[in-house]
Amino acid sequence: MSYFQSTYRSKIYQEFTAIEAGAYRQVIHFYEKQEAAIRQLETEEHFEMTTAYVNALFEVGAYHKHLALVDGIIETAISYNIEFYKGEDIFLKMLFRKAASLYNLFEYDKAEYILREIIRINPWDKDTVLFLKKCLRSKQPRYVQYARATSIFLFLVAALVIALEVLLVRPFYKPYVALIEQTRILLFCSGGVVLIGGDIIHRLLVEKRVNDFVNTIRSQKDSV
Repeated sequence: MSYFQSTYRSKIYQEFTAIEAGAYRQVIHFYEKQEAAIRQLETEEHFEMTTAYVNALFEVGAYHKHLALVDGIIETAISYNIEFYKGEDIFLKMLFRKAASLYNLFEYDKAEYILREIIRINPWDKDTVLFLKKCLRSKQPRYVQYARATSIFLFLVAALVIALEVLLVRPFYKPYVALIEQTRILLFCSGGVVLIGGDIIHRLLVEKRVNDFVNTIRSQKDSV
């Protein structure tokens, strides 16, 4: 890390970096056990160990803890002008994972805001664009809620018609069996069409909304 000058490596740092890659719970256990000592380390070692810890929290799904600490990594990266860390853009990676944690905690509006900010920085990042679409699809507008409620109502009515057909129409009113069959089929089909149609419309609108946003940002970048 060229932004730090020290070449000294403490014993605790060496023990930490000796942990096997992917052993996220071991990383978390070590860091939390030695947190007081880690806070006393030089900036470089403290930054590397805290970054590894924050990433480990994300990997094991400890999203609340991750959100509590990820801003500190972002602020340190900005303060020390750290653009790349282990070959990755540390600022954008931390922002992306912050959005992912918010998404997993059902904070869709906050996740959307961050993803839009990332796209404003790099509108050619396909992963972020896809994630923004996923985030917006998870937010159910009123028309989707109404469509689902309507489909459930139609399915319930169809179930009631089936009960009437079995208990009343077939035993006592056989001439009306064909009409009742057509009615329940129509109700089931209508419920399915409303349910699927609402979801398809929502997906198409999200696709257009995000694509328009991305294309606008790209045009602005290209014109600069």
